[in-house]
Amino acid sequence: MLLFYFVFALGIVGMLGLLQFLLIKPYYRENKIDTVRQVSQDIRQYLIDGIPDSQTAAKALQVTVDNNVCVVIFNDAGKTVYDADSLGSGCVFHASRKDIATSPVNLDSGTAMRDYLIAEGGEVSLNLVNTRTNQDMVVYGQIVRATLGNYYLFVNSPLEPVDSIVRFFSRQYLTYTVVILFLSIIVSWLLSDGLTRPILSMRREADKLAHADYSAEFDGGSYTETKELAATLNGARDQLSKIDELRKDLIANVSHDIKTPLTSIRAYAEMIKDISGDDPRKRNEHLDVIIDEAGFLDRLVVDMSELSRMQSGNYVLHQSNFDISEIIHDVVRRYEPLLEESGLTIQEEVPEGIIVYADEVKIAQVINNYLSNAIKHTPAGRNIYVRLVPKDDYTVRVEVEDEGEGIAESELPYIWDRYQKSSRSFSRSMTSTGLGLAIVKAILDTHKAKYGVSSTLGSGSLFWFELSQPEVEETDEPD
Repeated sequence: MLLFYFVFALGIVGMLGLLQFLLIKPYYRENKIDTVRQVSQDIRQYLIDGIPDSQTAAKALQVTVDNNVCVVIFNDAGKTVYDADSLGSGCVFHASRKDIATSPVNLDSGTAMRDYLIAEGGEVSLNLVNTRTNQDMVVYGQIVRATLGNYYLFVNSPLEPVDSIVRFFSRQYLTYTVVILFLSIIVSWLLSDGLTRPILSMRREADKLAHADYSAEFDGGSYTETKELAATLNGARDQLSKIDELRKDLIANVSHDIKTPLTSIRAYAEMIKDISGDDPRKRNEHLDVIIDEAGFLDRLVVDMSELSRMQSGNYVLHQSNFDISEIIHDVVRRYEPLLEESGLTIQEEVPEGIIVYADEVKIAQVINNYLSNAIKHTPAGRNIYVRLVPKDDYTVRVEVEDEGEGIAESELPYIWDRYQKSSRSFSRSMTSTGLGLAIVKAILDTHKAKYGVSSTLGSGSLFWFELSQPEVEETDEPD
C-alpha cells in the first residue's frame, strides 16, 4: 500500500510536469496573441472609435508601454496616422527589410501592409523573427472601418524567450517535486498503515479463529469499512462460539440419550439370557423394558431427522383450511389417561368452528408438544389451561398455560434450542426426546408464524403461537 500510494503521487506529479513542459510554449504563444489582440481593441477604442484628442492619445500610449508593444496605424492612402513605440530597435515596423527576412510583406511600407491586410480578409496574425535582436515576434493587424474612412491597425509584440521561462519553471518544478514527494511519503505511510495494520491484525486473529480459538478479537482501526468488517467478524466469532458450544452439548446429550436406553437394553437382554429366560412373567417384563427403550431410540432418531429436514429449508408444508378447535379437542383427549394418572386438570377455553390456514398435521404436533411440555413440568393437583383466542378478523392465537415451576428469565431466549440445558426440576418422561420445543420452533418458522413464551419462576409458563384465518369469500345471494 505504501508503494502504491507513493507511485500514485509520483505519477500525478510526473504527469503534471509532462503536460506543463509540452504545453507551456503553445499556451504562452496563444496567450500572447490574445494580449496583442486586446491591445489592438484598446487602441482602436481610444484613437478611432472615440474622439481623438491629447487625453485619448495619452491613454493609447500608456497601453503600448504597459504591454511592451509598438503600434502603427495607416489610412486608406497608406500614410501613417499614428505611431507609438515602446520596443525601440525591436519594433519590426522600424526594422530594415533584411532584419525581418521571414516576413511575407514589407513592414516599412504602409501601402504594402494595407494591401496585404485587405488580401488576408481584414485580419492577420504573423509569427516573425527579428534577426537584429534575435527575438521571436508576433504581428497582429486588422481593418477598422470608421465613418471618415478605413484605418489599418498593426500591433507588434515580442514573444519573451520561452526557453528561459521553461528553465525557470524546471527549477521551480524540481523543487516542488521534492517537497511533494516527501509529503507523499509521509501521507502514504499514514494511509497505508491505517488501512493495512487492522487488516493484518484481523488476518492473525482469523488464523486463531480457524483453529477454534474463540478468544480472537477483531479491531477494524479507524476506517469505516474495516470497522464494519471487524464488527461482522466479531459477530461471526460469537456465532461460531455458540454453535461450537451447542455442538458439544448436542453430542453430549445425544450420546447420553442413546447410551442410557442401549445400556438398559443390554442389561435386560443379559437378564433374560441368564435369569428370566425360563420365567414367562419376568421375561415378559424384561422384554417390555427392551421394547420401550427401543421405541425411545426410534422416536429420538425420527425427531432428529424431522428437525434436521425442517431446519434445512427443504421441508414442504401441506397447507389447507381446517377447524383448529377440533384439533385441540383431539389432542387433549389423547392425554386424558395421562392426566388422570398425574392428577392434573385441563381447562379448555376453545370456541367452536375456528378455521385456520396451515399444515394440519404439523400444527397438531405443535399443540401436542406444548401440552406435553406443560404436563411434564406441572406438579400433581394443578391446572393446565388451553385457550383459543381470536385476535382480530384474520388472526387467532393458541395458548397453553401451566401452573408449574416456571422458567428463569435468563433462560427464556434459549429454550427453543435443541438440548438446551434448563434448571427446571422435572425430567422428561420416556415419551420425550428433549427436542419438542426445537421442533415447534422449526414448524412455526416454516409457517412464518409468530410464537413465544412468557414465564415467571415459580408461577408457571404460557406458551403461544398465532395463525392466520382464511379470507372469507363474498358470494352473491340469489334474489
